[in-house]
Amino acid sequence: MNSTLSRRDFVKTSIVAATALGVKPSLWAQGASHPRISVQLYSVRDDCAKDFDAALAQVAKMGFAGVEFAGYHTYAGKAKELRQKLDELKLVAAGTHLGTGSFRGDELKRTIEFHQLLGCKFLIVPGDKDFTNPEKSKALADTFNQTAAVLKPLGMFCGYHNHKSEFKKDGDKTFWDLFAERTSKDVVLQQDCGWTAAAGLNPAELVRRYPGRTKIPHFKPTVVNNEPGKKPILGQDSVDWVAVLAACREVGGTEWVTLEQEIYPDGKSPMECTELSLAGLKKIW
Repeated sequence: MNSTLSRRDFVKTSIVAATALGVKPSLWAQGASHPRISVQLYSVRDDCAKDFDAALAQVAKMGFAGVEFAGYHTYAGKAKELRQKLDELKLVAAGTHLGTGSFRGDELKRTIEFHQLLGCKFLIVPGDKDFTNPEKSKALADTFNQTAAVLKPLGMFCGYHNHKSEFKKDGDKTFWDLFAERTSKDVVLQQDCGWTAAAGLNPAELVRRYPGRTKIPHFKPTVVNNEPGKKPILGQDSVDWVAVLAACREVGGTEWVTLEQEIYPDGKSPMECTELSLAGLKKIW
């Protein structure tokens, strides 16, 4: 059989199959990713501190496929036990937040061992003062490059999470852009799209600027400049989430979209607001 025709038939068959599964053919052709939804547990940190098992059960019941950790509470040092609990709740350890010190010296080995047992491959630093220090920012980038090289054969990744300060400039470039340029494509850029919007930038454009590096972004509902009629519930806030989600799917290499709820309007609880934002996300999903 002619090899060209064989490839054409394969593509045609694949597109038909993808369409049957509800995948848009245009996205299939672009090799788009199809992420799952997780929650950053910092969203419900008081509930986690009070009863971690109950908090995990509640977010699982909401319909999240995974969780991103911000500490391990009663499971500190107990990766096997935590993995068992996640398996019981049909949750995946989508990622975790930890300090840069977890990548240095003997700590890296311990960090790897714990998160391998947990089944967690995205190790994200949610802030480091050296990131915006002109004298130390390059050395910090080197630390991430070295860590990424160790993690890659294990199928794991390290990355960095932004707030607003990362978009300050050093010369004519932001520290975020400098970090992206100084690190390999294996270092994840965990864009917190809410903070990006709050800094006056376009989060969808930043996803597209660095293809394949937005593997586990944060979707944080954000009201920019006290915009009238808006509230920090996803779909009711200021961020164009449709555009961000399209960028993530088309070029971001996104595996997880991680919802983070930091403000709780109308006197509602963190759990209630998180569930409302999840509902808003699913409307555009």
